[in-house]
Amino acid sequence: MPVLEVNQLRKSFGDVHAVNGISFAVEPGEIFTIIGPNGAGKTTTLEMIEGLLPPDAGDIRFGSLNWAKNGEQIKQDIGVQPQSSALFDLLTVEENLKLFATFYSHSRSAEEVMDMINLTDQRSRHVKKLSGGQKQRLAIGLAMINDPKIIFLDEPTTGLDPQARRNIWDIILKLKELGKTTILTTHYMEEAEKLSDRVCIVDQGQIVTLDTPAALIERLTMEREVRLSFLDGEAAAAETEQAARQISSVVRTEREDASLKLWSTKPEETLYELFGYTKDRGFRVEQISIREMSLEDVFIAFTGKEWRD
Repeated sequence: MPVLEVNQLRKSFGDVHAVNGISFAVEPGEIFTIIGPNGAGKTTTLEMIEGLLPPDAGDIRFGSLNWAKNGEQIKQDIGVQPQSSALFDLLTVEENLKLFATFYSHSRSAEEVMDMINLTDQRSRHVKKLSGGQKQRLAIGLAMINDPKIIFLDEPTTGLDPQARRNIWDIILKLKELGKTTILTTHYMEEAEKLSDRVCIVDQGQIVTLDTPAALIERLTMEREVRLSFLDGEAAAAETEQAARQISSVVRTEREDASLKLWSTKPEETLYELFGYTKDRGFRVEQISIREMSLEDVFIAFTGKEWRD
């Protein structure tokens, strides 16, 4: 049974239809990621699910609970990552956690949460003295303090350096190990691809596609881009291109000077045949690579927009 069901959510601001009929269900223990270009409606969708914004229409259910009848119970059962500005700067890490714990009828110990977010060594440090990454980890800790069934994380790694971002990833994966359900929004394609069980791409207030990252990438195309560069120059690349066009798995080719790009539905078999040809001709291949499609390619294909952080 899904832990969260969203059915035909709608929200408008004047003439702007920010959310226009969004529906999905989230299973227990999933990392469910919502991505989309700026203004797509993902944050508005999240705020309605969290109870921060009333929908104009639609239904939100947490199992058998809904906001109209069971609002107080839902607040106890979910965890919402506060923005960094909501942290109490003059309180320590431990004091922030203990304060937020008083808001709930049940909570984890501050000690346990500090260990999970790797801030035990910073327990007595005031929030204003924490780094950006440490503040973000504390914000996630505050969302975890009531031991929620579902945790909402809205772009938790935005603005962080790569190491701090990986630290957040470790926490999210740790939550999954604990059986928690995480609803995530992010601007980072690599993040969505590595963390998510399923990805929901939203554009212009509607869902344009929803599936596992692997299934979305596979659905996009079965072709893979293969690149070769030749030590023997443009002539070797040109002859190899002519040979590649005779291979049934090669869809198309492009050549620039001594570099050759081709797209194949069976790249390994294509390379096996090409290497036989280049060996027979005595051509020396300097570099070779197979480019796999990524979630960013999926995003651009479905929305027609380049992804920008």
